[in-house]
Amino acid sequence: MSNLETNSIEYMTMEIDGQLFGLPINRVQDVFIPENMTKVPLSNSEIAGVLNLRGRIVTAIDMRRRLDLPDREPGQSFMSVGIEYKNESYGFLIDSVGEVLRLKPSDQEPNPANLEPHWALVSSGVYRLEGQLLVVLDVERVLDLTSAPLAA
Repeated sequence: MSNLETNSIEYMTMEIDGQLFGLPINRVQDVFIPENMTKVPLSNSEIAGVLNLRGRIVTAIDMRRRLDLPDREPGQSFMSVGIEYKNESYGFLIDSVGEVLRLKPSDQEPNPANLEPHWALVSSGVYRLEGQLLVVLDVERVLDLTSAPLAA
């Protein structure tokens, strides 16, 4: 194995409103198209609903709302990235899935001071790629729905 393979982390990339985000591949359980989502009365607006995926109840998190981005246009397609956390199943609703990138931890940078506050709350850092910024999502922070953006 090469040095890059032994000293790297694989990230599944995804796009949300034109921005590139990444999740460590070891956190991703599956990728699916959510169907038959049931709204949860009185839930946080970031919770799009719940659904049954192969016998598991999955809580769907609308990542556009979680990241304070505009809602999808009616009829716009979306996907879900399945995450397991504390014995619960979650689906992060995203616009599209990209590729898997193998990146060195030493190339990851802290969140820039000018990163959107909603994003900084759920990010563990960034990678500067050719012409794009990859914002690495921290699963625990994304699922802490009690966190509010920092005061400007």
